[in-house]
Amino acid sequence: MKTKRLLKYLRIDRWPTVWCPGCGNGIILKAFLEAVDQLGLRKERVAVVSGIGCSSRATGYLDFNTMHTLHGRAITFATGVKLARPEFKVVVMGGDGDLASIGGNHFIHACRRNVDLTVIVFNNMIYGMTGGQYSPTTQEENIASTAPYGHIERPFDIVQLALSAGATYVARATVYHYNLLVRYIKEALQHKGFSVVDAVTNCHTYYGRYNGMPEPYQMLDYFKKSSVTIEQAKRMKEEELEGKIVIGVFRKEDRPCYLDLYEKVKEKAKAR
Repeated sequence: MKTKRLLKYLRIDRWPTVWCPGCGNGIILKAFLEAVDQLGLRKERVAVVSGIGCSSRATGYLDFNTMHTLHGRAITFATGVKLARPEFKVVVMGGDGDLASIGGNHFIHACRRNVDLTVIVFNNMIYGMTGGQYSPTTQEENIASTAPYGHIERPFDIVQLALSAGATYVARATVYHYNLLVRYIKEALQHKGFSVVDAVTNCHTYYGRYNGMPEPYQMLDYFKKSSVTIEQAKRMKEEELEGKIVIGVFRKEDRPCYLDLYEKVKEKAKAR
């Protein structure tokens, strides 16, 4: 069967996963494995680093070189891995809370430096592991355990944050758009520089239940009906874009990455 070829990338002895039935994290994980398989990457030359959170448990299920690290610090560990083993494909997996809150400064500075990493943001717009608190990407007026009367803070847009900070590959898809997710992760892995894939996913246990979508299919239907492509968004008025999820590739550009510049500094130091 088609899916069986992906089992070689998994630590089946760690299953079942801790994720709730219907959680979109499994879709993102499979999309990553599909991208790796299509590219023919050798798993011993791939490193996957995560922090803390539901999505960060992914590294425990992957049979690659993996690190389950500190809350918000996955990108710093991943940068160290890339500096030590530049021939590796180094991937960071983390949630919107882990990467955009406690890990926010690491995220924006890795974008700025254009470190050759691929970051997959499992963006479920809430803290799913610790009780449904609002996160940096929770939309205004949404309900969370720490915002029972509606969220009043303006959310981060992961894509716009990455673009403004200098990431050289930036894309977004939802777990409903599985084939797009595979394509964007594949392109991110092939890109030399800091790559961000904002993977919008469902936490129906908390986000969905608090906001009238307690079943996984309801959240997938929400992603289907709320998503518009970049091309469609260009033809829409600002008020029409309210509540919409814009999907597509927002940037793909070549720029010297941090490791190449670092090597030049080393050569200068040796020449002295």
